[in-house]
Amino acid sequence: MRTADFSFALPPELIAQAPAPQRDHSRLMILHRHSGKVEHRRFCNLQEHLHPGDLLILNNSRVIPARLRGVNAHTSGQFEILLLEENAINDWWVMLRPGKRARAATQIIVLDPHGQPSRLHATVLDKNDEGHRLLRFTGAPNIADQLDDLGEVPLPPYIERADTSQMEEDRERYQTVFAQPPGSVAAPTAGLHFTKSSLAEISARGVQVCFLTLHVGLGTFAPVKAETIAAHTMHEERYELTEETARAINGAKAAGRRVIAVGTTTVRVLEALACQAVNSSPATVAAGAGKTRIFIHPPYDFKIADALLTNFHLPRSTLLMLVSAFAAPNDTRGLDLILSAYATAIRERYRFFSYGDAMLIV
Repeated sequence: MRTADFSFALPPELIAQAPAPQRDHSRLMILHRHSGKVEHRRFCNLQEHLHPGDLLILNNSRVIPARLRGVNAHTSGQFEILLLEENAINDWWVMLRPGKRARAATQIIVLDPHGQPSRLHATVLDKNDEGHRLLRFTGAPNIADQLDDLGEVPLPPYIERADTSQMEEDRERYQTVFAQPPGSVAAPTAGLHFTKSSLAEISARGVQVCFLTLHVGLGTFAPVKAETIAAHTMHEERYELTEETARAINGAKAAGRRVIAVGTTTVRVLEALACQAVNSSPATVAAGAGKTRIFIHPPYDFKIADALLTNFHLPRSTLLMLVSAFAAPNDTRGLDLILSAYATAIRERYRFFSYGDAMLIV
């Protein structure tokens, strides 16, 4: 399939610049993948579409304040630093802007939120094929412990902020209420709609709620640049699946109960681990931690997830490709189903992307 097949036109005003006033007050589209039927609901009505015995799995990765500001120690030229992946303590792969000024051995002074120099310094060590820089930080035993004081919420570039008061709200709202281990540089956005009370209500209905971890990287939202999706090289992300969640998944599959994945990041972990199981029917998963580059696109045979809760995604993104595959497993017609549902969402003025509305594919 061609990457251009996953394009669609979106009015800019439908790109959500702020979350719904309350997390579970966002809209919810229900897409019945076998019939193509679409229903329009509110997220607070999600429980009505869940059944006793269902297993709901969420990604509990915590977003770190990964965006830093700095200046060249010699020229005072400004830099924006986006932490991407920790290579070792105080050694991070980063996206550095403007990159052309970031030659090897460049010294950068990290600024505090008031624009004043902090004790933290960074030195450019290396550059990879993607243009990312390896920085070594000094001035603190571990930069990770300084991020709450120095870093900003790593909002995607399509969300614009005019003042710092909005950014303070983002610290709470660009984070799920169940976030635990830190490591993501972008939010697992499907989970942003849940409140603690809605999760309690879901559990009270006899739905089992479990968690896994996938630390979301910047590549998740980057558009595919290759002409064909087969030529795309998928980014790598770290995951962890506990024994408790693995037992819950295997028990649900053995009993024929639905596994409902919250977010494409959750699906990636489930399907990556299912692919490691050999000759297992029904599919099983094993607890563990590692990294995955799994790239799910049409056609794909899903082994674990039976339903998917997700947001509305960017054109030409791997996320849109995954949901297109989920809309019609083992087929390519899911792309048409998703693009039709997206066209309906645009007509109905749904809000798109990270702070936007949700879709449940059943």
